[in-house]
Amino acid sequence: MKLHAVNIKNSNRVNAIKLSTLALVVLSLVACEGGEGIADSSETTESSSQTTTDNGTGTSSSTQGVLCEYSYSEYNESESVQATSAADWSCTGTTRDLVANGIPDHEVGTFPNADNPNTISEQSVNESYTLEPIETTQATMLGGPRGMIGVVLNGIKIDAGTGGSCDDSGTDCDLGDNSGNWNIEALSQDTFSFGTDDNNAHVQPDGTYHYHGMPEGFVTLRGGNSSTMTLIGWAADGFPIYARYGYSDSNDATSALTVMTGSYQHITSVSANRPSTDIYPLGTFAQDWEYVAGSGDLDECNGRVGVTPEFPQGIYHYYATDTYPFFQRCVKGEV
Repeated sequence: MKLHAVNIKNSNRVNAIKLSTLALVVLSLVACEGGEGIADSSETTESSSQTTTDNGTGTSSSTQGVLCEYSYSEYNESESVQATSAADWSCTGTTRDLVANGIPDHEVGTFPNADNPNTISEQSVNESYTLEPIETTQATMLGGPRGMIGVVLNGIKIDAGTGGSCDDSGTDCDLGDNSGNWNIEALSQDTFSFGTDDNNAHVQPDGTYHYHGMPEGFVTLRGGNSSTMTLIGWAADGFPIYARYGYSDSNDATSALTVMTGSYQHITSVSANRPSTDIYPLGTFAQDWEYVAGSGDLDECNGRVGVTPEFPQGIYHYYATDTYPFFQRCVKGEV
């Protein structure tokens, strides 16, 4: 049975789309990803502490020595969590290995909520990434059914895309079926609400809490601010992921820090087959965006080569950004 789009914010548009109150709940149950809606309540989380205070340093060809002993285990008192968050990273031989339980280590929004009636539950997270990532000229798309794009240090997975889509008419939009020609974006539109929280995250039907964009709570725990670059995770190809800030001169660690911006812009030529922009403004669908080299700071995978505190010789690295695509949708390293 087809499920249809919900929570259209203009009441004059409702009649143009197949909507129902029941569909809202069902869609949230089956959707793989989250959207723009922000939960407005969250509870207190105990102050956290990592065993590692010195991140260490690596080289341009090896991440060995950087956060190889990152370990965390502490009870999260947030009302929607009330469980111990555990993540343990280790470096063995040529791989960086993670064992985690998928429980966030920071405050979260209310789950279940009206747009996401799923409960955060413990997961079995086991990932292994190379310590010697190799940059290529080929961008490999990941995310969703193509495989995990990366993971934050706290063991929460990154998945910026969604499993929702619309047909060409825009009258048949299914938040849990990506068979339509127009893939719904999570954070660059406000037509659909999926119950994401202030961490740009929500919960899948199996209880998996995951990020679609900047993991604000975790960045705060890591001390992220405008005076420092903050390493927050690792991509599937083994390269590091930083949050928001990078050096204004990518090759000069003494240059000022600046907010990194993605290099994606709205398309300039809209397909005649696209659902009406009067109902779905540009930015609603993944197909509304195109990479424009030089329009921002980063490449098509939201990354660049440059120096960082952990890699003073320079290395390819990714960014979580406040602009599209929010997290990388592809990797530039061998996988």
